[in-house]
Amino acid sequence: MPPLDPPMTSAAATRRRLLFAGIAVAATLGGAALAWRKLRLAEVSATAEAALWTQAFDTPGSGGRLEMRSFAGRPLLLNFWATWCPPCIAELPLLDAFYRTHRSAGWQVLGLAIDQAASVRNFLQRQPVAFPIGLASQGGIELARTLGNTAGGLPFTVVFDASGKVRHRKIGQASPADLQQWAASIG
Repeated sequence: MPPLDPPMTSAAATRRRLLFAGIAVAATLGGAALAWRKLRLAEVSATAEAALWTQAFDTPGSGGRLEMRSFAGRPLLLNFWATWCPPCIAELPLLDAFYRTHRSAGWQVLGLAIDQAASVRNFLQRQPVAFPIGLASQGGIELARTLGNTAGGLPFTVVFDASGKVRHRKIGQASPADLQQWAASIG
């Protein structure tokens, strides 16, 4: 039988705990830096903003089209989402309530689905929303990137003021506090 290690001294135990704590802190900081880099939002160029307002999207319903220019002149909350994205699905009722509450004050909400038409139609039959939905398909990810979402994460929300300028953006699920703050800052 091999000899047992001698008991660790108090000073050695303290050094070992400090070493492990240092490694844990370094790993945490490294992970946070990587997440920040991946999820940070890039600047939006004036060209990208202008290009958005020239686009049009099919609707999942009866084959209509949503012209972005028809949303100009009033505040707009633009939300990129997909039926296969759990945070997107969880966020839709909140956005719908925001739309119902704030549309009388001129607010608009537009959902752009990064999905296939049949999937969106089936989803909206089960969970309808009052605001319009457009089909951006996979081109929607590229559009989101031009609006600063370099990671291509969903959900992604962009808030425009009445002049069509980007005022707020968020990757990830919006909270009631986000919506309140955005509404208050634009009026």
